[in-house]
Amino acid sequence: MKTKLFSLIKLVVLLIFVSSNSQTTAKTDAKNFETFAFYNPSLSIDTRVNDLISRLTLEEKANQMMHNTSAIERLGILPYSYWNEALHGVGRSGVATIFPQAIGLGATFDNDLAYRVSSAISDEARAMHNIAKSKGFNLQYDGLTFWTPNINIFRDPRWGRGQETYGEDPFLTATIGTAFVKGLQGNNPKYLKTAACAKHFAVHSGPEKLRHEFNAEASPKDLWETYLPAFKALVEADVEAVMCAYNSTNGAPCCSNNHLITDVLRNQWHFKGHVVSDCWAIQDFYTPKGKGGHGVVKTEAEAAVLAVKSGVSLNCGNSYEALPDAVKEGLITEKEIDKQLAILLRTRFKLGLFDPMGSNPFDAISYNVVNSSEHRSLAKEVAQKSMVLLKNNGILPLKNNLSKYFVTGPNATSIEVLLGNYYGINPNMVTILEGITSAISPESQLQYRLGAMLNQKSINPINYATGNAGNSDVTIVVLGVSSTLEGEEGDSIDSDTAGDRLNYDLPENQIEYLRDLRKAADKNTEDKKPIIAVITGGSPMNLAEVQELADAVLLVWYPGEEGGNAVADILFGKISPSGKLPITFPKSLDQLPPFEDYSMKGRTYKYMNVDPMYPFGFGLSYTNFTYGEAKVASTKISKKDNLKVAVNVTNSGKVPSEEVVQLYVTDLKASVTVPNFQLMTMKRIALNPGETKEVVFDLTPKAFEMVKNDGSRTIESGDFKIYIGGSSPMKRSFELGAPKMAEKIITVN
Repeated sequence: MKTKLFSLIKLVVLLIFVSSNSQTTAKTDAKNFETFAFYNPSLSIDTRVNDLISRLTLEEKANQMMHNTSAIERLGILPYSYWNEALHGVGRSGVATIFPQAIGLGATFDNDLAYRVSSAISDEARAMHNIAKSKGFNLQYDGLTFWTPNINIFRDPRWGRGQETYGEDPFLTATIGTAFVKGLQGNNPKYLKTAACAKHFAVHSGPEKLRHEFNAEASPKDLWETYLPAFKALVEADVEAVMCAYNSTNGAPCCSNNHLITDVLRNQWHFKGHVVSDCWAIQDFYTPKGKGGHGVVKTEAEAAVLAVKSGVSLNCGNSYEALPDAVKEGLITEKEIDKQLAILLRTRFKLGLFDPMGSNPFDAISYNVVNSSEHRSLAKEVAQKSMVLLKNNGILPLKNNLSKYFVTGPNATSIEVLLGNYYGINPNMVTILEGITSAISPESQLQYRLGAMLNQKSINPINYATGNAGNSDVTIVVLGVSSTLEGEEGDSIDSDTAGDRLNYDLPENQIEYLRDLRKAADKNTEDKKPIIAVITGGSPMNLAEVQELADAVLLVWYPGEEGGNAVADILFGKISPSGKLPITFPKSLDQLPPFEDYSMKGRTYKYMNVDPMYPFGFGLSYTNFTYGEAKVASTKISKKDNLKVAVNVTNSGKVPSEEVVQLYVTDLKASVTVPNFQLMTMKRIALNPGETKEVVFDLTPKAFEMVKNDGSRTIESGDFKIYIGGSSPMKRSFELGAPKMAEKIITVN
């Protein structure tokens, strides 16, 4: 008994000693962690990264490669979450400036504006991070690594997440995306302001319901002509991260796709940043085919190993918890894990996250910038320049002192239609009704009634709203869709198709309501009242009957916190509309190939051979623009020559306005199928009435390249046609009122 008691006492003493010694060591490390090399800003990043990795256990390494990392107290390392969103403002982290949705930014065709927007967003991101850090908060969405921008090609209007993109054109997407990355990351020679991420790599654009198991089959020509150029451009702009997509591309899951990640991203493009999986995409590796996954491996450990060996440094999810066991089982070496962890940790060091506070200029950004008056003004400017006037029979711009205005429709008072998806929050969201109300004169009367639900027929057969269309000077009806109907799988709570819009039409109850309004407005045949349709949404939709019934049609996208004021500014002529469509609106889905078909044949303005409802690049103004002759020094150039092209653009109307001057090139005779024409460059200019400006474009030989069937690029001798105007050269553009384009044929030898 005494022996047992003595043994028990010895065990207790030993445990106390071990515990005490462990606590002493931890306290010593915590007290002296500043002496560790990885905390020394004067050392190279590689030295600091290697020092930190040398101090981590295998379990800690795996933990630091998942999106929500744990603290390592003995090293003084705080928790960090890589997951942050900044699609059109800092998202999900509290009060922030809410800019128009990405598709609206694409509609501005303005890369300088995109840079200013993302610079404002990164200012707010730093300010929010700084204040969270000062309070000891380390929550998800408090960090500085942003999974933005989405540069997938909006190849099919059915895709609910197309609103997150800059449209259907690779050049426009690359141009806006590059500017956005530069604004997010800043230009400090040592530190990143924030870390941007190009997503989703690659060939990813729906269907949402199948995204975890779908295999996108794309020819080499389509890959290099359409799906990859924007990613290449962002890598050349030093984007810090690339997110691999859920789906497979040409038979291999994107997050284990050797061709995409190793051959293209690393070896051809020399990408130096880290690759992050889309969230829980690695689980799709071992989820069986037919049950929502790819089924390429059988276990979570095998999936984690496959991802790491494929070059995925960061796991959004928790599959990398299996890595320590995978090492013990001989499936992967710790050295292979260290290699990917080193790539990932470089990002945190470049952000200054292991440096003393005050080491970089971004530590001083104050919370005062968040939703500042300057940023609100910028949000309104973007909204104004994004809105696309699709029809105007002369009713617009409106006077602000009419006797009675009638505002109606399911989206007139909606906050949802200001936001789109991936948004922040704001204490001052200006709805369309509020914007119009604040713009009219005090003597004017305004009536408002909802009139119609978003997507369901009214149960009550009596509707008092429609009568107002007959006794008001003008009816402004706000129709369209919201992010409850289109968006990401799981987010669009009123969608039975996972956020995709498989029905191209507006909800039928909205069209019925517009018909009723038209009848009421036309009841007095001697004094028919005008109707203006304001359309919200982030994707093309069938507006054929809206175009027929309304006197004017204004597409406003998801216009952000100042959306209501921007709509009012355009309706009442404070600003002339200047937005252009970054995506083609087909007349119906019958004009398109099946949604699941990733071939570009028959898609977008570049490959469609039928007339759409609204063409790419189209958008009306309150003035008229006249294009002079396209001027070049010579109509014959060599394959190595640059070409300067100039054109005079005149505001021949009575209203000051901005115009997006677009230049397209067509290869008139090629040995393989080439685009009908393709956007090569653009400039946004401002012109007063009667003013003329010369717009000069510098074209490099790249403008005359074609992509061969094997994906390689070449320039063939022959004739090329250059178009310069305010829209794409589709015949429908001019039927709808776009000005005549300047044209020039160039011979390349």
